[in-house]
Amino acid sequence: MIKAGIIGATGYAGVELVKLLLKHPKVTQLFLSSVSFEGQRIEDIYGNLLSLCTGSKCSGVLMTADEVVEASDVVFTALPHGIAEQYADVCIKNGKKLIDLSADFRFDLDEKTFTDWYKKKWDYPAVHEESVYGLPEMQRDVIKKARVIGNPGCYVTSATLALLPAVKNGIIELDPIIVDSKSGVTGTGRNATMTNNFSECGESIKAYGVGKHRHQPEIAHNLTKAAGKPCGVIFTPHLLPMSRGIISTCYAVLKKEIPQEEIQALYEDFYKDEPFVRVLPAGTLPETRNIRCSNFCDVAVFTVHGGKMLETVSVLDNMVKGASGQAVQNMNLLYGFPETDGIDMIPSAF
Repeated sequence: MIKAGIIGATGYAGVELVKLLLKHPKVTQLFLSSVSFEGQRIEDIYGNLLSLCTGSKCSGVLMTADEVVEASDVVFTALPHGIAEQYADVCIKNGKKLIDLSADFRFDLDEKTFTDWYKKKWDYPAVHEESVYGLPEMQRDVIKKARVIGNPGCYVTSATLALLPAVKNGIIELDPIIVDSKSGVTGTGRNATMTNNFSECGESIKAYGVGKHRHQPEIAHNLTKAAGKPCGVIFTPHLLPMSRGIISTCYAVLKKEIPQEEIQALYEDFYKDEPFVRVLPAGTLPETRNIRCSNFCDVAVFTVHGGKMLETVSVLDNMVKGASGQAVQNMNLLYGFPETDGIDMIPSAF
């Protein structure tokens, strides 16, 4: 049994963590922090939590970040990029663990790539020696031994899970790999911007960050690590007029023509023991409504272009498997809990 804390509890990812950890059977106490709403109650910001943060498990009062760190065994940081390092340093020094939902720990020891894309150097280089990239389907065993976890990006999770079996089994050419993704508006965050203004994004769909989105190097980093050689990724994200969900369609040239049923069997075998990846029956197409509010990622595989190319389609909830649910999955691995504890929700379907 553990005590958990969330720094940044009033952002979209933060409040999703609140929902999951309130019901987690191994979390005895939950402590919350928010710089913007310090001293207030979280139910005053999110009415869906009314009367749910009043017992001994969680008071609902938004504390200071330092108070949360001191009271918790494991700390979740749901903050803008470049802030989590300082809390990771404190956690390491005090025998605690940290799971970060920003990009601060997503590139292993590759500071240059982080700096190139996020325009910031590491302030605490030593904490990165302790950090592990937290995609369970890639490196479950090393996650179990870590003290700092870098939770993957949402687009990155959908693309990596769609391509990982093909890359690991060497059936596709590694350059170029094309990833075309579309996300709900919660992916832009809670703060109001021109991008997420309803009159700007409703009744419309648009591409953004073409050739320069920060998830592109993370996807390439994952696939390169899986392949053992460089991968060239072309990534284009789009904004959809819905609140949550991601769909990624990925394309790669096959090294040789392989019957679709063989690739279907390869994917099914690769993910047969994964609790949260569902390889759909042959010919079935994923839909975001079928994974909504769950920790599942659904994947479908096809051979196209006369059998010369692989096309994969994946869907996930960007707030759950793409963020907070995956963070809880990592916590379960860190502490040896059943991996599905607290995140075995059935998708809502509509």
